[in-house]
Amino acid sequence: MVQRGQRRGKKGVLGTGDSAAARVDWRIDVTFGRMAPTVPVTDMERALRFYVDVLGMTKTFENGNPVGFVILKKDAAELHLTLAKAHQATDRNVAHLLVDDATKLYDHLVEQGARIVKGVRDADYGLRQFVFADPDGNRIDVGQRL
Repeated sequence: MVQRGQRRGKKGVLGTGDSAAARVDWRIDVTFGRMAPTVPVTDMERALRFYVDVLGMTKTFENGNPVGFVILKKDAAELHLTLAKAHQATDRNVAHLLVDDATKLYDHLVEQGARIVKGVRDADYGLRQFVFADPDGNRIDVGQRL
């Protein structure tokens, strides 16, 4: 049985403390496609007003009555919202969004009254970035390649 912090390999289970010499090559010849974060929200209508009306995303799918799950898209970005009435935000980012103009999006969000967690800055690793929070406090890190 694989325990927390361990991985199952071709030759059995490897723990996190195993030596590099004993590790199995974990690369796998599988092409990964889209990966979309699922963000919990306490009020789906309020969340949709923010993501659709403020960020300009489009709802492409919804499920439930009342709606408890939504897929949103804008350009190459996709985000899933799930209704979680007891959700409490943390101090961690739930998603990273790459854009072509971080300053323009930052200015738009400020104009719309969105909560900015970290202001725009140019990082030494080649990104112009900032962090904002949605109405439920979910933090999204925005980056633009410089």
